[in-house]
Amino acid sequence: MLLHVVADQPDRISTLRMLLGAKFSVSSSLLRKEHNVPKNCDAAIVSVDLRNADNIVALKELAAKFKGAKRKIFILDQKARLFAAQAYALGATHVLFNPVTARSLLAVLIDPSSIELTDDTGGQGARGAASAGAASLALMFAAVLHGQPIDVADAKSAACKISNCVAEEGLSEWLEVVRRHHEGTYQHCLLVTGTAVAFGLSLGLAEADIERLYSAAMFHDIGKAKIPLAVLDKPSRLEPGERALIETHPAAGHTILKRTRGISAEILHAVRHHHEYLDGSGYPDALCAESISDLVRILTIADIFAALIEFRQYRPAMPRAQAYEILGGMHGKLEAPLVKAFREVALNR
Repeated sequence: MLLHVVADQPDRISTLRMLLGAKFSVSSSLLRKEHNVPKNCDAAIVSVDLRNADNIVALKELAAKFKGAKRKIFILDQKARLFAAQAYALGATHVLFNPVTARSLLAVLIDPSSIELTDDTGGQGARGAASAGAASLALMFAAVLHGQPIDVADAKSAACKISNCVAEEGLSEWLEVVRRHHEGTYQHCLLVTGTAVAFGLSLGLAEADIERLYSAAMFHDIGKAKIPLAVLDKPSRLEPGERALIETHPAAGHTILKRTRGISAEILHAVRHHHEYLDGSGYPDALCAESISDLVRILTIADIFAALIEFRQYRPAMPRAQAYEILGGMHGKLEAPLVKAFREVALNR
């Protein structure tokens, strides 16, 4: 495997060469210097400070030389959504954060599921669809943080790729890829979108309804962009005050999106009410059954299931069968016929 390393400081190149050892053929160059990038480069590894505007300009100019690389791995010092979003916008397929270990770097480089982003027919595989989804989510969150317009078309396009992937490859493949390569809020949103699509397909929903469902799933947690990272990414269980802060995200998401062109009333309703329960015990508006749309009822089941099976730093991913048992025990909160219909999706699809 042929790799090319680009960094803005010589010591970054030395560190990466040491981590990579003798397992690969490695060339390297300093950013804003002459770049002799091998034509058949398998992967590009970029380690630069994205707070520097000149670095970003230089990387944009360099992008064409990396066009053929199957993986573009950005290694960042700042673990923040803004910089992850910038990396994905510059073409990253993977984003890692320092300190990077040899194990984490090698896992990205040699994991078979990371090797191809597209299949032989040019279609989008699970890894590629997940990367597109994560990039779109990162850009959405960054737009909210900076008061900029959300690219609705890009988000819907990424969600459509997820939908096509789940329809072609099944839910199990999607769950496996997302849990292996993504974390935190992005992992959750990707899991919810894939699960919602699988559920919608199993219910035989029309294409237009599937589109509304995957769009609602893609946007449903956008309000979390307003939650401090110290709370959102806390590696342990939340305190009551932190939980109360998290519970502001549906209303915050609704406020953000109601000013956004291209967001329908149905999607707005789903974003605000995906934590409502039929018995009125949910939030933020304590709605009862007659006020909760079918779209929301489906999305809520997918959201709860995804939250249970996702990997979190303080607990492993829950087995799908156990997660479904919990859904089945939520009597009066979820629509029983829908929970029953979800069984095939949860256990076998």
